[in-house]
Amino acid sequence: MSGHSKWHTIKHKKAALDAKRGKIFTRLIKEIVIAARGGGDPDSNARLRTAVTAAKAVSMPADNINRAIKRGTGELEGATIEEFTYEGYGPGGAAVMVKVATDNKNRTVSDIRHVFSKNGGNMAEPGAVGWMFEMKSNVLIEGDKTSEEQLMNVALDAGAEDIRNNGDSWQVLSDPSAHQAVLDALAAANIPVTESEMTALVAKNTVVLEGTDAKGMLRLYEALDDYDDVQNVYGNFEIGDDAGDES
Repeated sequence: MSGHSKWHTIKHKKAALDAKRGKIFTRLIKEIVIAARGGGDPDSNARLRTAVTAAKAVSMPADNINRAIKRGTGELEGATIEEFTYEGYGPGGAAVMVKVATDNKNRTVSDIRHVFSKNGGNMAEPGAVGWMFEMKSNVLIEGDKTSEEQLMNVALDAGAEDIRNNGDSWQVLSDPSAHQAVLDALAAANIPVTESEMTALVAKNTVVLEGTDAKGMLRLYEALDDYDDVQNVYGNFEIGDDAGDES
């Protein structure tokens, strides 16, 4: 069991705000389009099933979901969306990984580079910080929806590797191959999931940022996360208690 994460709480609050603004629809549609390239049947495509479940959780209309699937399988025409991961450094030397989905790579990489430089960071060459992260299934559950004992019994038995207490939420980390088994076990135990990602990038070790470095990193995170083509932002840092919830 890993410890409390102030950073994750801040990130969770911003995700809730994005959902209210409707921005989450754009991200989920892109994810469904990309996932559907591996097959348009959610029952046989774990990544697509995860994306569709997430879309339904935020009340995305079925027509939107079906159109996105058909774009991915080629049944409907649309701009080709590609996914890339960019690496960089933020204030205090924090490592940052940025997942994007775009129909214009040249525009996006230029814009992401500008966001880094404008907010006290800089883009790095491929592989510069990627080795600091590992790919994991990431599942979030509201803190009051289950107990530590119940979650450990259910999730660990289903193949989860780690359970983290993030204050107002629980975070369940697993190998991506165990993603669906963990989700199925949680559903069977009537434990509601608020967010899940089959291929999250999780830092192997973290550094604590304080003061101006922490505040600067939060500004960089928000600027990256607000960019239209960004699907997710990951870092190897925790935020110290003096940074405030600037999100």
